[in-house]
Amino acid sequence: MRWPENFMWGTGASSTQCEGASPASDWYDWEQAGHAPPSNNGNGFATRYAHDFALMAQLGLTHHRLSIEWARLEPEQGVYDPEAIAHYRAVLTAARDAGVSPWVCLHHFTLPRWFSASGGFLVEHNRTHVWAKHVDFIAETFGDLAAGWQPVNETNYFAFIAYRGGGWPPGHNDDAEWAIVGEAIQLANAEAAKRLRQTGAPVASIFGLSTVVPHDEKPETLALAAQFNDVHWNAGLGLHRDGILRVPGRDPVHRPDLAGVFDLIGLSYYSTVGVADGRYTVHPPDAPVSPLGYGIWADGLGLVLDRLHEMVPDTPLLVAEYGIGTNDDTVRVAYLERGLQVTNDAIARGVDVRGFFHWTAIDNYEWLHGYDVSFGVIDIDRNVRPSAHVLAREAAATPR
Repeated sequence: MRWPENFMWGTGASSTQCEGASPASDWYDWEQAGHAPPSNNGNGFATRYAHDFALMAQLGLTHHRLSIEWARLEPEQGVYDPEAIAHYRAVLTAARDAGVSPWVCLHHFTLPRWFSASGGFLVEHNRTHVWAKHVDFIAETFGDLAAGWQPVNETNYFAFIAYRGGGWPPGHNDDAEWAIVGEAIQLANAEAAKRLRQTGAPVASIFGLSTVVPHDEKPETLALAAQFNDVHWNAGLGLHRDGILRVPGRDPVHRPDLAGVFDLIGLSYYSTVGVADGRYTVHPPDAPVSPLGYGIWADGLGLVLDRLHEMVPDTPLLVAEYGIGTNDDTVRVAYLERGLQVTNDAIARGVDVRGFFHWTAIDNYEWLHGYDVSFGVIDIDRNVRPSAHVLAREAAATPR
């Protein structure tokens, strides 16, 4: 395949998943309460990061998004851990030394215990003052080492999993709270992007995006599809495009200062969503289903890229996550080959895609599923799988 010059090849991971939960985090408490399997030390990245970056570089995967865990840096409000700061500076330095450009994520689903106990993003002061202070601290402490920023992971899903019965801390199921947090996390993401751009490094979003396909014309089906688009597409993208945030159940928030705040619109893609008889279902209906319940259909990535190109035609795109949970690497190879072809075809149609980050490089902890689901092109013992060579082949063919 032919790729644009300097097309970015990379991977993504999060601190909790590859380093294990911080003892000062809400996820650690969730594990201790028996709501999730123990993450222990993740996949050992905390001590093996230099070796892991060398592996990535050898494969041509020269960009890597990681999260700097807030609960490790600030285990108590206003109290910073110098060892944690030194650790993350060492991680970022090792990435650069290996030839890997590190993209930093500030919030990948987990939060400090003290922040959650104070109400988390349900409390406006926490977003406008506490979160803002944390963003500034990250920029000042690590900005000289970060090659790019991806501030908040999958803003459109965080409120669902935590406040609409998704089984994540704090384990609430309340429509009003979901709407409040859904609004707050979108604003927190864009506000962080605005602050982080001042470092001079590019900033990308990470929206978890799937297109929704109605399987019938029933009113309840069309209504659910419209609701899906309002939540997952129109909210965060509308804020970026128009400077207006519209979250169902909340009054519109006018923030013209946040329009165009992302240098790239990044997306994670895992499935396409069908709706039949007013309920979500797999699309296509005959698609095989992954261990996490996703319909395995790589072509849906093309639908996402085309729709994004229509909605934000002036902003370049980044595939910030693409992968499949499976213990069968032959399935991963086929899924990856097709996803790359779909991306390449979109570029040929004029869609401005700047990079492709695979989720993930090395098998790690998969939240409520523990270590039962494999996403890596490298296994936890650091054996390189055939799927890694699919990425390596395309990376090697990319002009620099």
